[in-house]
Amino acid sequence: MKALLLYPRFPQSFWSYDRAMKMAGLKAMIPPLGILTVAALLPEDWEIRFYDRNVSLETDADWDWCDLVILSAMLVQKADFHSLIQKAVQLGKKVAVGGPYPTSVPQDALDSGANYLILDEGEMTVSLFLEALTEGKSQGVFRSLEKPDVTQSPIPRFDLLQRNSYFMMAMQFSRGCPFNCEFCDIITLYGRKPRTKEPHQALAELQTLYDLGWRGSLFIVDDNFIGNQRNVKRFLRELIPWMKQHNYPFTFITEASVNLAEDDELLQLMREAGFYSVFLGIETPDQDSLQVTHKVQNTRHPLVEACHKINDAGLLIYAGFILGFDGERTGAGERIQAFVEKTTIPQPMLGILQALPNTALWNRLQGEGRLLEGRSHPTGDQNTLMNFVPTRPISEIAREYVDGFWKMYEPKNYLKRCLEQCLRLGSLPGRQTMQYPIGQGLRLISQIIWHQGIRRPEIRGQFWRQLWMILRKKPEVLNLYFALCAAGEHFWEYRVLARERITQQLGYDPLLSRGSVENYTKKLVNVV
Repeated sequence: MKALLLYPRFPQSFWSYDRAMKMAGLKAMIPPLGILTVAALLPEDWEIRFYDRNVSLETDADWDWCDLVILSAMLVQKADFHSLIQKAVQLGKKVAVGGPYPTSVPQDALDSGANYLILDEGEMTVSLFLEALTEGKSQGVFRSLEKPDVTQSPIPRFDLLQRNSYFMMAMQFSRGCPFNCEFCDIITLYGRKPRTKEPHQALAELQTLYDLGWRGSLFIVDDNFIGNQRNVKRFLRELIPWMKQHNYPFTFITEASVNLAEDDELLQLMREAGFYSVFLGIETPDQDSLQVTHKVQNTRHPLVEACHKINDAGLLIYAGFILGFDGERTGAGERIQAFVEKTTIPQPMLGILQALPNTALWNRLQGEGRLLEGRSHPTGDQNTLMNFVPTRPISEIAREYVDGFWKMYEPKNYLKRCLEQCLRLGSLPGRQTMQYPIGQGLRLISQIIWHQGIRRPEIRGQFWRQLWMILRKKPEVLNLYFALCAAGEHFWEYRVLARERITQQLGYDPLLSRGSVENYTKKLVNVV
């Protein structure tokens, strides 16, 4: 079998870092682990060609060559995902799809013409798909209610990557999350019992990347790295000596719940292992909204104190915030802005709540008749208006979103937070807290100096003053600080795009005029 594996393109989004990637001479932030793991599950005698379309595009010769096209996609990739299915159908190629998007909304893929749906987790369903092929079946939907034992998961096919096109490499240690946030689809997709790989298994993946020549940062893509704290500590205790023996070839970033601040030992182990940053799902500082959405783990201790404690352990914080929870009070956006200033979080991801398919929020809103007709399948982008009728005016939510994003990513405000966050980090002197891909560091730094230290007069003085403070007070965070500065170039463009997208959806600029839920709903129904 000749299989063409394709990973669809992302639209420009909060996480795409388009401008920063261009400055660094790179194509994408991280590689797609899911489809690389599927590649490792395919028969050894298959011929495989793989393209991450965010890095490079397949050719007409590739389409002519293949017998089968395999796609994996998240919700935000839906446009390119469907165009690829349709192209395969037009060319008479069989097409198999999987990943979070078709798993959540399988009918969409069927409507576009996909032949085989390999849903849920591939360790359970790829074998069912292969059996169907052997039996000569021309179509099928393959599902499994059972969750796989990830200790049996193969090492992803990192060798298929154009590794020098990415800012980071990626690996996965666990799947699932023990919490029960109403809006989250992770527990729907992967369950509430976190399943982890064995330490030796995770180290084998790191060794594979090391042997392939990768040196630099690595994203552990778990949706909650600390969901199983016992097993993650086992891993970290073996990771620390491995890192020392290999002279610290990687630095790590991951996602975790805020209760990380409650475990001093875990914080210390992460820092010793080479973790420099963590993404936290803070969502909102409003305690009543946290209770409504069942994010109770964020209510046990003051959130500002938790953030400071994580910083003190040497971990820079990225964080997600959401507007639009039921019962949310006016001014939620302003309260998020105030929280961000108190915690100096450099890159707050502010989004508007969407009801994702099959979540508890989706089911509740569907029962209440509040899902908007024609908008039942959201785009997955952070600057898309909600797909349900909220409990306060949509114009108010939209205004707070655009205002918050605009002000938090005003260049002077952003750079000030970057400096303050870096200076407050507890760190390990003598070791850089972040690493760049080999050969990209000097280019990136020279580009930052040109754009922010020379070309932009509005921040030129601030840039040089802050850079001097970093060099004088905490040079071990220099790489991290430069990376944050580079990301600023992306966000200063993206805040304009975010405002334009919201304005287009509303039909007016939310910072210049007002609207109503009724007008928004009528307009939305007319559009769809």
